[in-house]
Amino acid sequence: MVLILLGMVVFSVLIARNLSTYVKENLTITLILGEDMTTPEARILCKDLAKQPYIHHLNFISKEEALKEQSKEMGTDPTEFTDFNPFVGSVEVQLKSDYANSDSVKWISKQLRKNPQITDITYPQELMDSVNSKLKKINIVLLILALLLSFVSFSLINNTVRLGVYARRFSIHTMKLVGASWGFIRRPFLKKSIVAGIAAGIIADAVLAGGVYALYSYEPEVMTVITWDVLLITGVSVLLFGIIITMLCSYFSVNKFLRMKAGDLYKI
Repeated sequence: MVLILLGMVVFSVLIARNLSTYVKENLTITLILGEDMTTPEARILCKDLAKQPYIHHLNFISKEEALKEQSKEMGTDPTEFTDFNPFVGSVEVQLKSDYANSDSVKWISKQLRKNPQITDITYPQELMDSVNSKLKKINIVLLILALLLSFVSFSLINNTVRLGVYARRFSIHTMKLVGASWGFIRRPFLKKSIVAGIAAGIIADAVLAGGVYALYSYEPEVMTVITWDVLLITGVSVLLFGIIITMLCSYFSVNKFLRMKAGDLYKI
């Protein structure tokens, strides 16, 4: 149960990171192109933009596509009243998550405005600032929660392991009396703790996998943020937590009783 709790913490932190990236990379910056810019010239511009390190994805909307889309929304074709297409081409740009903040966008906009083919740049600055602020608060809360739950989990596992070692404290003392080394006495306890850690980790991973499958069955779109990397890191982390924590707790617990004298064993 403790490892399931730890796995949920790791899973939540990784999901929050992916969700943050997903949200930031879906914020759109619109580049308004010049009226006299042809479609081939616009496509060349898009190829040049795609090479920039801050571009995640871009979509070119030609004059004709803009006219068709706006005509559908308005229910009428503006060219029926005018002899020309009143709309201009544009490029919708999504930035990489590291660049999706006000400072970076201002710098990027300044660089793009140097291109005479780009007449204007629009982006939702208030929304961007709000998203970054809220995501930062969520990450801080999750980090604090992860630290607290990790401490509680370690304490619970430590107490459980110490109770098991405590029940065999007299066997430990007997082996010490017949001349067994500390390493020889510790070895079976460590082996048992490793086996227990692996078994607990596998069971916890199976429960978490079942939870993820249930979540996927309910809402398949959730897999946009639950990637295979998240599942792999969570599964391996739970298994390592199970092995390392139980092994360390066994090591320190056995050492505690190895240092005790015979009379002290009856006082605890």
